[in-house]
Amino acid sequence: MALVFACTILGAAAQMLMKIGLDHLVHPGLLGYLTSVPLLGGYCLYGLNTVLMVFALRDGELSILYPIIALTYVWVTILSVLFFHESLNPLKLAGVAIVVAGVAVLGRGSKS
Repeated sequence: MALVFACTILGAAAQMLMKIGLDHLVHPGLLGYLTSVPLLGGYCLYGLNTVLMVFALRDGELSILYPIIALTYVWVTILSVLFFHESLNPLKLAGVAIVVAGVAVLGRGSKS
């Protein structure tokens, strides 16, 4: 479970790097995509995330572990507000609360 949780953080970091890379492309088109260090870093983190997720899901209960991945949305929302100064309105807060509540409910369901 801890490995899947760590993967949510890696996935969010990958998305942030990709956004930064796309926002600062030096060259348009394919050349820009292939030469953007943050973008390539984001792709590498996604690759690492995928490999770690394979190990995490191999021995775990899929119906419990997979919903934890939804926490990636929570981290991306928080990081977007902090780093990109995106707005956080009541609907976004409600969405984050629903995701967290859903993960908590599914986690509690695994103990019965």
